[in-house]
Amino acid sequence: QVQLVESGGGLVQAGGSLRLSCAASGNIFRVNDMAWYRQVPGKQRELVARITRGSSTNYANSVKGRVTISRDNAKNTVYLQMNSLKPEDTAVYYCNADVQGLWGGVLNYWAQGTQVTVSS
Repeated sequence: QVQLVESGGGLVQAGGSLRLSCAASGNIFRVNDMAWYRQVPGKQRELVARITRGSSTNYANSVKGRVTISRDNAKNTVYLQMNSLKPEDTAVYYCNADVQGLWGGVLNYWAQGTQVTVSS
């Protein structure tokens, strides 16, 4: 089994910064692509940033320049550094990962979600 556990969410003021972490654990052979999504009530979950195992990245236009995704392959952990936060960044943030298990197969996993609230 594989679990993704997030941390780092919370309440920040507009213009502030927050760093989210997501660690994969379990019967893991390799963690491939990892990503951060976010969702607000009544809206579709949207991709915020994605990073490959080789650390190639892509970002949603709405966060480009304010957000940095990174990873530590030794720790099977992905990070989302968010700066210059805006109220519209308020959402539940979900970590997502493609994981090759010890059994050899690749499955996609979601973390439990962590609330990020940006006050105005």
